Parts: sequence; C-alpha cells; structure tokens
Amino acid sequence: MVSWRNPDANDRDLGLDDYYRQGAMAAIDFVSNLMPDAGIHLAGYCLGGTLATLTAAGMASQGDKRLKSLTLLAAQADFTEAGELMLFVTESELAFLKNMMWYKGYLEGNQMTKTFQLLQARELIWSKMVNDLQHTEPRGVIDLLAWNADTTRMPYKMHSEYLEKLFLHNDFVEGRFAIEGQKVAPENIKLPVFAVGTEEDFVAPWRSVYKARTLVNSPDYTFLLTSGGHNAGVISGPVNPKRRHRVLTWTDATTTLTPDEWLTQARCMRVPGGRRGRSGW
Repeated sequence: MVSWRNPDANDRDLGLDDYYRQGAMAAIDFVSNLMPDAGIHLAGYCLGGTLATLTAAGMASQGDKRLKSLTLLAAQADFTEAGELMLFVTESELAFLKNMMWYKGYLEGNQMTKTFQLLQARELIWSKMVNDLQHTEPRGVIDLLAWNADTTRMPYKMHSEYLEKLFLHNDFVEGRFAIEGQKVAPENIKLPVFAVGTEEDFVAPWRSVYKARTLVNSPDYTFLLTSGGHNAGVISGPVNPKRRHRVLTWTDATTTLTPDEWLTQARCMRVPGGRRGRSGW
C-alpha cells in the first residue's frame, strides 16, 4: 500500500511523471525485486485509480508485463462526464488556482475538501450547522468523518497537470497524454479489470467511472455498482444490510453496454448468509 506524500514548498515542481516514477513504479519495482516471479495486481482509489490507469498504460506501452490485473475504485480516466465538479474546473478557475498555488508551491488539502463540500452543501455544510445550532454543541466525530478529514496537499505542478491535461482537456483519452516523453493510451491496457462505482458519488459519478469499459481492451472486465457515496460506498462491504450492489462481468474485449443497458442486465448479488441485496432500481 502506497500512501500519498504530503508535499511542501520544496516539492512544487513534482509532476505526474514524478508520481508515476517515484510512486507507482518505485513500489512495483520494489515488490518485483522481493518476489521476481510473482505477478502484481495493481489497485487504485479515486485519483490513485487514475494514476493506476496511467501506470498500467505506461507499462503496456513499454512492453512491461508484470501487471496481472487492474482494480479501480471510484476512479475516472475519461472526464467528459465528470459531474458537477466541472463547475469548478474551467479555464478561468484553473488560472485562479494556479496563481494561488504558485505562491505556496502546493494546494492545501482543506481547500479541496471545501470544494467537495460545496457540491453537497445541503448534507455536508448546512445540515451540520443546523444540527449544531439546535443541539447547542458540536456532534461527535465518527470514524468515516475523521478519515475523510485526513487530507493531503497537492504540489503545484502535479495538480496543475492533473486539472489541465486530464480533467479539463481529457488528453489521456484523446491520445495526447505522455508519460516520461512517451504517449500512452488506455486501449493498450489488456489486463483483467475490476471497476467499482457508487450510486451517490458526486466526486467521481458512476457513469463517468463506467466509461473505463469502453477505453481498455480487457478480455475479462467486471463492473460493480454499489449504493452509497464516494467514501462509504467503497468501504462498506456487501455484508452490510443497508448496502446493495449490482455486478456484471464481460469475458471478451469487444462487447460493451451503455450505462442504462448495464443497469437492465446487471443483477443483485447474493451476500454471505443468504441475504440478497435490495435492487433499488
């Protein structure tokens, strides 16, 4: 497991190439040195999933076959339908952000959190304020909220590249994105893929996450849609009686479905103990 580094001003010029080389590839090389005959199953969550996809594409372009599968949790590669977050990612907003990050060399983690809160202001801002006012004292912090508050900064160069090249201009899907000077493309990924989306995700909308199916040439591809949001939807397992999920697997690289067709064909899975998840659709 690789943890995000929390950069400071000295890391302002770390870019996506550095996160690829010093992050994902450093970990993969380390594991390969310890266990040279073992295949590696790469998994990534949210932006980590985007980086995992870039890593898999970069390794494929170099003929590196150490990866045996790719797991993507609430992760986007195609940002054409990235939801309401697109309201905050325009040319003018990006220029404002880059100017703000330039002085410090990074973006504060709590600034990103506030942006996500604005997307769900009713639940994440106003309901808490009203509740605190009614009870005259703050609510206790549950595990999930404590974890969610554990933010990390983003270096100037990396965050600028992510927002401009990937989020705003969709360079990866359009074939313009390069890793260490070499263009990479998602269609070069020919690994078994397991992708998870969540119904109420406002950070990575599930229909956007689902797009990965049309991008890769995976001979064994599974997409699972679970209830909940960006965090709780991923960490709450199928044994939770309040959760439901649907899943469908393709066993060839050419067959695909639209999101609505997928909803029609995917079935609720039986969970341990004989209970069946509620369909909810």
